[in-house]
This record gives sequence, structure tokens and C-alpha cells, in this order.
Amino acid sequence: MAQPNTQYGFAPTINFNKKLSENEKLNFNISSRELGFDEGEFSLQHAQTEFALVSSTKLSLYGTLALGYSYTDRRTGGNSHNLIQQFTISNIFGSFRIGHRFATDQAFGGNRDTRFRLRYRISCQLPLSGQSVNRNEFYIKLNNEYLNQIQESNYNLQIRLASHLGFEFNDNNKVELGIEYRAGSLVREQAQHLTLLRLIWFESL
Repeated sequence: MAQPNTQYGFAPTINFNKKLSENEKLNFNISSRELGFDEGEFSLQHAQTEFALVSSTKLSLYGTLALGYSYTDRRTGGNSHNLIQQFTISNIFGSFRIGHRFATDQAFGGNRDTRFRLRYRISCQLPLSGQSVNRNEFYIKLNNEYLNQIQESNYNLQIRLASHLGFEFNDNNKVELGIEYRAGSLVREQAQHLTLLRLIWFESL
């Protein structure tokens, strides 16, 4: 069955972070995607679950290098293994925290050719009170990401926009709720539009 051009869904994620040393950290996250409003009728169905493990090393005051692996279990389309490499830069300008993430990943499995992606994301975090985010305070996070994809010698592009409202309970726990919009298949096919309600929990161990 062809994928509808416009879909909506719910995507919860839980992140566990473990600090291994002053400059090294391990992240394990589980995310799920439930899709609804299929072909104009509400029909919420489980689409996929992803498990990811990423190890990061802080190289400088602003730069971090990370390597990881993820496994995606899809309801249709085949499961996949993913290798992840990324470099992030973070800067603080007054009360603004600006982040740049440069990433590549390779997905294989599911009887498909290997998929290569080159990604760039810029993010901004702004506290709603004071100059920085403290416990029991709200903040806003904005993301804009561009995903370049090559598979079977074909190039494609996806653009993502996201806006989240976050709340920090303490130094170890915070939650974010927001909307993420994805415009995909922008080069070779009819554009695909996906809007997700995102719920993300962060837990530091």
C-alpha cells in the first residue's frame, strides 16, 4: 500500500543518560511512533520502535563527538540496523543556548540497499525566566534539521521543524512536549508530510 501524502502521529521517547567520566557520557533511548488519520480517517496504528545507544566524548568546551548504533523495528517495510556518527557544537549567548549538530548515519537490513544520510540540525533553547534553565522552570526549544539521503543511487531531501515546551524538575529529570513537522521526498517524489506530537523524557542516572 502506498504511504499517504499527509499523516499525523504521536512519538514518545525516553532518554537515559549516564556520565562515565568528566568528558564521556553514554545515552540509551527508546522511541516509538504511532500514526493516525490514515487516508482521512482516524486509525491510530503502531508504526515503529527504535532502540539507540550512543557514546559521546567532549573534545573541547564547545565540541562533542559521538558514535552510536540503533535498531529500528518497523510494522511494515522491514527492520534496519543503523550506524551513527555525529559532532555537535554548543554556544551560549546571554540566555540563548545555540546548538549545531552535524551527523551521518548508515542504515542496512530489511532487504533494501544501504541508505546513507547526511544531516545538519540547528537548535535554540531559551529559558522562560532568568538567564538559564534551573530546576522547576520552563524553557522553549526550537529545532530545524535538514536530512540529505542517498539510497539505490537516488538522492532525496527531508526538512524537519520542531517546537517544544520543556520543564526541568531537577538536575536529573526533565520533560519536553511539542510538535514536529517533517516534509520528506522533496526531490524525486511527491512530497510527504508528517506532523508528530512529541513527548520526550530525560533521565540522568
